[in-house]
Amino acid sequence: MPSENPNNANGLGGLSPDELFARGMQSVKMTGAGGLTTWEPPSVAEAAMLFPAYEVLEIIGRGGMGAVYRARQLALDRIVAIKLLPLEVSVDRDFAERFKREARTMAKMNHPNIVSVFDFGTTKEGHLFFVMEFVEGTTLHHIIKTTGLKPPQALEIIMGTCEALHYAHAEGVVHRDIKPANILVDTRGRVKVTDFGLARHNSPSAEQLAGYTMTGTILGTPDYMAPEQKRGMHVDHRADIYSLGVMLYEMLCGQVPQGVFDLPSQRIAVDERVDQVVIRAMQQEPDRRYQNTDEMRHEVQTIRGTVNPNARAPQPRGVSTSSSRKNPALIGGGIVAVVAIIVGVWQP
Repeated sequence: MPSENPNNANGLGGLSPDELFARGMQSVKMTGAGGLTTWEPPSVAEAAMLFPAYEVLEIIGRGGMGAVYRARQLALDRIVAIKLLPLEVSVDRDFAERFKREARTMAKMNHPNIVSVFDFGTTKEGHLFFVMEFVEGTTLHHIIKTTGLKPPQALEIIMGTCEALHYAHAEGVVHRDIKPANILVDTRGRVKVTDFGLARHNSPSAEQLAGYTMTGTILGTPDYMAPEQKRGMHVDHRADIYSLGVMLYEMLCGQVPQGVFDLPSQRIAVDERVDQVVIRAMQQEPDRRYQNTDEMRHEVQTIRGTVNPNARAPQPRGVSTSSSRKNPALIGGGIVAVVAIIVGVWQP
């Protein structure tokens, strides 16, 4: 996070640790995939036999394409998350290569706003796995759908995400699946970007050698995908910037922008300058967007640090015809206390 907005034990702008921690463990849902919807992950006892160097404590997420366990790494006495793929997926070349690519990509990332990977390999029975940082907190997706966010909180989260992506982009990595479900917020309010399963190195030659995610292959989450990504064209880091614009709008307004949509300041009481951030990030042509996430972060930081003399309260308006408006202040069911992400299996 920028020095002007230090993280602290009071949580993210009013989201206290107790509030986050006390809301249970039911919000993270996982979906199956194809014929693997009936896959049952190894029990805690069975997983313990697969990972003798760890004390496996519980399953914290499962789905047709994988499972995540909370465990204690015995040698270092630290809590970690173990991500495990089914044998059926592990022996499939496409899935296995995607999983390995995510593990290797994330293992190279060393940034406070990116989930760390500690280990990677194959179990004696052939399951692919990696061991990653255990994040105690919740997904941004669940915060949006339950408590909602105030504009200062949304701006703080977008700044932390911009910092994480600025680092990743400098390392030549494009995430390609930025969305609230892939952003974690821990109990101290720190932002953590995860799920680099669709990430690619910004080098076409490297992809051609690997034989994966070539131009023409459409991967991602449609609501957050840049136009060029939807068309299966070659994308660079500016596709992530488009996704950031969509995510910022959703944090502010409680829904993704689709079709003709009202600007944030027409929906909620927010600085009108934020409208321009969303508009510029979501330009159809990559050359008209921010050209790097640090540029976007700096503009958001400037808005946060200054008062707009032309600020005004939003005028009453009808509901947008693109979709019904949601009230982000409504508090829904429990927010998760422990979160880890599985490629392709967490509910978006």
